[in-house]
Amino acid sequence: MELFWHRRDLRAADNVGLAAATGAGDDGADGDAPDRGPAAPAFVFDPNVLDHASDVRVRRLLDGLAALREAYRERGSDLLVARGDPRTAIPRLADALDAERVVWNRDYSGLARERDAGVRRALDAVDVEREAHHDAVLHDPDAIRTNAGDPYSVYSYYWKKWTDRAKDDPAPTPTAEGLVSADRLATAADALDAPGADDETVTDGGVGALPTPGDLGFAEPDAEVGPAGTAAARERLDDFLDEAVFGYEAERDYPAKEATSRLSAFLKYGEIGVREAYAATEAAMAEAESDDRPDDAPEQVEEYQQQLAWREFYAQVLFHNPEVVTENYKTYEEGIEWRDDPEEIAAWKRGETGYPIVDAGMRQLREEAFMHNRVRMIVASFLTKDLLADWRHGYDHFREHLADHDTANDNGGWQWAASTGTDAQPYFRIFNPMTQGERYDPDAAYITQYVPELRGLDADLIHEWHELSPTQRANAAPDYPAPIVDHSERREEALAMYKRARGEDPEE
Repeated sequence: MELFWHRRDLRAADNVGLAAATGAGDDGADGDAPDRGPAAPAFVFDPNVLDHASDVRVRRLLDGLAALREAYRERGSDLLVARGDPRTAIPRLADALDAERVVWNRDYSGLARERDAGVRRALDAVDVEREAHHDAVLHDPDAIRTNAGDPYSVYSYYWKKWTDRAKDDPAPTPTAEGLVSADRLATAADALDAPGADDETVTDGGVGALPTPGDLGFAEPDAEVGPAGTAAARERLDDFLDEAVFGYEAERDYPAKEATSRLSAFLKYGEIGVREAYAATEAAMAEAESDDRPDDAPEQVEEYQQQLAWREFYAQVLFHNPEVVTENYKTYEEGIEWRDDPEEIAAWKRGETGYPIVDAGMRQLREEAFMHNRVRMIVASFLTKDLLADWRHGYDHFREHLADHDTANDNGGWQWAASTGTDAQPYFRIFNPMTQGERYDPDAAYITQYVPELRGLDADLIHEWHELSPTQRANAAPDYPAPIVDHSERREEALAMYKRARGEDPEE
C-alpha cells in the first residue's frame, strides 16, 4: 500500500504522482515499472501554510477538496483529511495505513521546499520510502536554461525554448482497483482518532470529513469564489477552446468581453492537469488548421499557450530566487523612495480613487475574488506609478483577496508593474489610467458593472472624469469621488523617483 499526499494537485486525472502510486503510470520515479498500488489519497492542512492563507483561498481550497473527495467516492475510495504539521502527520498516516511508501508531486516555492525536506527527513527516520514527481508545470523550473547554463530572466528567450521542448502526455487516471477502499481508510482514521493515540488532532471526525473555514481560523468570505473541481475546470476550458480562443489575441484585453479562459484558479489548485490543458490547446490548434477558421486561428491559440509559458517562466524565477517574494528582483543603486501614503493606498483598496477603470477592478476583486488580467496591470501601475506606493502593498492585498493567488505569478506581475522585476516594464513606461479605460472599455460596460455610481452616464463623460470640474462631477455622479491624484503630476514624480533610485539626476 502507498500513501499519496495531495497538495496543489486536487485532481485524480493527469496527476503524475497519483498515477505512479496507484500503478496507473507507465513507470516509477526511477524509470522502472514496479508493481504499484493501491494508494490511499490524503490531504493535510498544514498550519505553516495556513499562516499565509486568506478567507477566500481557504473557501476555494475547501470547495476543491470537496470535489476531489467526490471523485474518489465515485471510485469506491475516499479522501483522508488531516490537520497538523506534515512532518508529524504524514508519518502517522503512513503508519496507520501500514503504507510502505509516501508519494507526492513537487511544489517549487521556498516554503514548500522547506516543508518537503522536513517530511523527507521524518520519513527517513521511520524507514518509510518516499517519492516525489514532476507534475505542476510542463517543464521543471530547472530544465530550461540559457546556453551559458543560467536561469532565464527574459521571457521572450525562455518562450523560444519552452515552445520547442516536447510536452508530456496527460498522466493516466487511476481506476478503482488502484485505490484503497473507503472502508480501509475509515479504519485508519479511527485508529488515528482513538483515545490515547496522540494528543495532536489529525482527522476531523472520520475519513472524508472536511473542516469549516471557522475550524481553520478563517471566516466565510463575502466574495463569490466561483466553481471548483475538475469537472468545472474541463467545462470552462472546453467552452473557451470551442470559440473564444480563436479571437484570443484580439479580444483578451477587453474586460467586458468573455474572451479569457478564467482557468487560473483551477490551475492554481491543480484541479486540472497542465498536460491535459496543453493537450486541449494542441487539439484546438489542429482543429483550427483543418476547419473553416480564420487564417490566423492557430496563432491565436499559440497566444494563449504563451500564458501557460508565462506561468512557468515565473515559476522558474521564484524557484531560483525565492527571496523575490519580499525583495526586489532588480536592484536599484540608491533604492526606491516610495511615497506610501496610507490614505491613498486605502482609497485604492476600496476602489475609490476617482479613476473609473481602477476602481472597477478593485471592486471586482472584492466582489468576485478575481480581476481581469489587463485590469490587474492597470491597477498595479496606478498603485506603484501614480500613488508611488511600494508594490508589496498591492501584492499583499491581492494575496488576501484573489482566489487564484499564485505566489510566482502574482509576484512576477507586481514586480513587472513596479519595474523591479525580471523582464519588467521599463520605469519610464507608465500607464495612463484614463487612456487605458477608454481603449479597453470604450463603452464603459465593465466600469459601470462594478461602479454603480456611474451607471447611466455617457461613456465619454466617464472617460473624461479627470477633466471635469467639481460642479460637473457633482451634477453627473455626486456619489463618485474626484480623482485623488493628478496623473500627469504623479507621472513626473514617478520618473524623478526612479531616476534618483538609478543614481541619475532627475532634472536631466
